[in-house]
Amino acid sequence: MSAEQAATPVTAFMLIKTMPEWLAMTPEERVHALTTEVMSVVKARTTGVRSRFYDTEFYSTRVTDVWVWEADDHNAYQLLIDALRETPFWDRYFEVVELLVGTENGYARTYNVDPVATVTT
Repeated sequence: MSAEQAATPVTAFMLIKTMPEWLAMTPEERVHALTTEVMSVVKARTTGVRSRFYDTEFYSTRVTDVWVWEADDHNAYQLLIDALRETPFWDRYFEVVELLVGTENGYARTYNVDPVATVTT
């Protein structure tokens, strides 16, 4: 892998489903658990990652939430997943249903063309 490939930003769409242990908590307990048991570990063990969290349980029963992670490179993404797997988030509070990982407009970089599939109207 070239240095340029290693430095390519990575986006991961983490499709997750709440587990009974999570749903049994009060909203306050959930915030506390996420803050102290999950996010504190992510912040301590990673650099170069950002996230956004989407609720989807209103429209889907298979996936209740989508957690979008952006990482500066593949190594930052790997450290993120390793950190999450060492917390109750992984398989206790949430089931990770699917991980869809990619690079934004990778085809444009590969073929040295403008990213025509990305639009703002």
